[in-house]
Amino acid sequence: MKFRPLHDRVLVRRVEQDEKTAGGIIIPDTAQEKPMEGKIVAVGTGHINDNGDVRPLDVKKDDVVIFSKWAGTEITVDGEELMVMKESDIIGILAA
Repeated sequence: MKFRPLHDRVLVRRVEQDEKTAGGIIIPDTAQEKPMEGKIVAVGTGHINDNGDVRPLDVKKDDVVIFSKWAGTEITVDGEELMVMKESDIIGILAA
């Protein structure tokens, strides 16, 4: 990978959503909302406090997380669409 997020930012790969509803109706790509769930691909070094200390991030590589609907910036790395966002945009970590 040619991208490393800085400070309190993380790189996230969105998780693929089901293309069918619970009732079996197929949802076309144009009508699907982008998932708010993803897997952490890379993390920055940590949040820099006002006094200059670095606080490590609470998330780590391979964590599956839920994030805010409008969070992050979409980028393309090695032909794959990923998202860069601040740790504060992450709502929580899904337990395995």
